[in-house]
Amino acid sequence: MPPEDSPVPTEYPQRLGRTARRELALNGYTRYDQLTSVTPKELLAIHGVGPKAIRILTEELEARGLSFGS
Repeated sequence: MPPEDSPVPTEYPQRLGRTARRELALNGYTRYDQLTSVTPKELLAIHGVGPKAIRILTEELEARGLSFGS
């Protein structure tokens, strides 16, 4: 059986990437609503979260009527 993607379940899609999902969860971000209080720049400082992850998260937030904090 493959190892778990993250230590706790998250709402994020698999296309985000295993490392990004795991590192976001380790930093306390497991739900989209939690991302509304953080900026993309702050997330980019997390190991494993790069521009592609930010682009995917932006699309997912917009689909839910949400956006990153400022």
